[in-house]
Amino acid sequence: MQRASRSRLLGLAALVLMVGGSAALVYGNQVVNELRHTLPPTPDLATVPVSTLVVDNGGTLLRPFTAAGGRWRLPVSIADVDPRYLKMLVAYEDRTFREHHGIEWSSMARAALQFAGAGGRIVSGGSTLTMQVARLVQSEGTRSAWGKLRQMVHAAELEQRLGKDDILTLYLTLAPYGGNIEGVRAASLAYFGKEPKRLSIAESALLVALPQSPEARRPDRDPAAALASRNNVLDRMLVAGVISAEEAEVAKGEPVPKARQEFPMLAAHLAEAAVKAHPDDRVIELPIDGRLQAALEHLASTRATKLGPNVSVAVLVADQETGDVLASVGSAGFLKNDAAGFVDMTSAVRSPGSTLKPLIFGLAFELGLAHPESLIEDRPTGFGNWVPVNFDGSTHGTVTVRQALIQSLNIPAVITLDAVGTPRLVQRMKRAHAIPQLPDDTPAGLAIGLGGVGLTLRDLVSLYAAIARGGTPVHLEDGVNARLPDAASAAPVLDPVAAWYVTSILSDVPPPVNGTAGRIAFKTGTSYGYRDAWAIGYDGRTVVGVWVGRPDGAPVPGIAGITAAAPILFESFDRLGRRTAKLPGAPNGTLFGSNADLPQPLKRFRHPDLQMVARDAAPVIAFPADGVDVDLGFASGAAMPLSIKIRNGVPPFTFFANGAPFGRSAFARQASWTPDGPGYVTLSVVDAGGRSDVVKVFVE
Repeated sequence: MQRASRSRLLGLAALVLMVGGSAALVYGNQVVNELRHTLPPTPDLATVPVSTLVVDNGGTLLRPFTAAGGRWRLPVSIADVDPRYLKMLVAYEDRTFREHHGIEWSSMARAALQFAGAGGRIVSGGSTLTMQVARLVQSEGTRSAWGKLRQMVHAAELEQRLGKDDILTLYLTLAPYGGNIEGVRAASLAYFGKEPKRLSIAESALLVALPQSPEARRPDRDPAAALASRNNVLDRMLVAGVISAEEAEVAKGEPVPKARQEFPMLAAHLAEAAVKAHPDDRVIELPIDGRLQAALEHLASTRATKLGPNVSVAVLVADQETGDVLASVGSAGFLKNDAAGFVDMTSAVRSPGSTLKPLIFGLAFELGLAHPESLIEDRPTGFGNWVPVNFDGSTHGTVTVRQALIQSLNIPAVITLDAVGTPRLVQRMKRAHAIPQLPDDTPAGLAIGLGGVGLTLRDLVSLYAAIARGGTPVHLEDGVNARLPDAASAAPVLDPVAAWYVTSILSDVPPPVNGTAGRIAFKTGTSYGYRDAWAIGYDGRTVVGVWVGRPDGAPVPGIAGITAAAPILFESFDRLGRRTAKLPGAPNGTLFGSNADLPQPLKRFRHPDLQMVARDAAPVIAFPADGVDVDLGFASGAAMPLSIKIRNGVPPFTFFANGAPFGRSAFARQASWTPDGPGYVTLSVVDAGGRSDVVKVFVE
């Protein structure tokens, strides 16, 4: 067909079809049949390209991702939209939408007369909502007779194949709202910062008006044009009886937005990982609690700002029973470039500092090597060429295991690890689904007990979840990886009694200034060089882990778990609301009592290797020093006792003065003796291994 004759035929067919009548059969059938073969497939709501959405465990939007072409086109249903908006939309665009079959012939007749009077130029379209959907699906203009006729034929096809609700849903999904915003849900979020479920009358009117001329009426480009078009809709709705005069007046007083708002970006790191793991899913549900996630992201950002430049904060919250990750804050701000906010620090491998000590002592409890009230030595002890020291450089002599863990003493922890064995520690970490990172072909050494191993925040939360559950491991479920089988039958990380002993001790750890004692069981840790600060804690229901530091691994002078991470941990528990629960009670088989009440084998921690004692340093009389003069007050007639203090050695100690014993101490490292008068005195001490030290002093 020649272009000129085809154009005339199309114009005539369009005019006749618009007017209707028997002539349409003669002049229009040929063109209509030709057009049907050129129409795109009938759209399926399940396959229309839309933005991928990541939602929380209640369906609340966490983070949307743009669709093809960088467009924001969020899936939406009629139930997701305010009923008043729908009523206004139909009243403004297509009053007979529910009655017609795609074409409203009275409107088309008016448009046809205008078309004929304008010399073949479209003046007004008379388009129904169905015809507008056809145009949106075709992505083709309708300012020509050919385009208008094609739209009409397509609308009729849509009405035959789809229900009215599906057609309306397509309009709600595809309608343009300016820039790369398509669909009423994306528009509501972009212009009002909220879902379209609850719109004001003014907001509804603006969203009705924008698709008519989306670029010219964009409120972020031309607020005056947006205001005028919105008020025009309100006037029309008043005349149509959809709203009252009072409602129209109030709505006109409401300002229009002048800028677009950011789309939600909660759990940004986890959402990104979920999309990569499930690229074909349109909606991805995570176990995240959106309310808690938002609260903790704000907390992390606020705290990081106070801690200094380039510092980031990560927080991970999990349900003990199910393993569901309820909040995953990967950084102090996803878009903060100065602190590498794009790096997810919940999965970054770092040194865990002292956070493995609870598991180390828990293994000693399980193996029957110790009880929380067993005595253990905190004194310089060598392991080959390595002599570990405490964080503050001091030693405390004989302490209970409870005190050693509460104070996070390094020396008792390494002694205990040497007894239980590093292979066993690594094995139990793996049972808890923590993956320790060690240099290739390097066996685990004792240094792993003080942070000489790579672990992630996720690993530590998984480990502490197992302890909180009485030693039973649980898989952390974050919605990225497929849920693994129930771990109820998996090998335990600790036996129930040992796990409870650990919980009992950790609940006695003094809290930071913003915390309440006994509310949770928790442990802090600080890695070598002040690079990582940790705090991991749990109550009877939830486990929370906090990391603070620099993502690039640079030191943060003065940073420590108790001062930097622990306050965030306790504030995180403050935000759990009704999720908090008391710590569990003691299981059967728990042994209560002080050290004096314990069976003899548990009164003191004894290393299984008896040679460990032989490697210990010999006792040294720390005071008084050899050769000094000690003024006891003999000249004044009121002499004081002489104090003798011991370091190193293995108790019990026997004290001697001038060869005669004057005291024996089961655990204490000091004794007192009152000489008969001034003069030289020879003091000596002998420990449990028969090793001794002697000093000679002058008392006066």
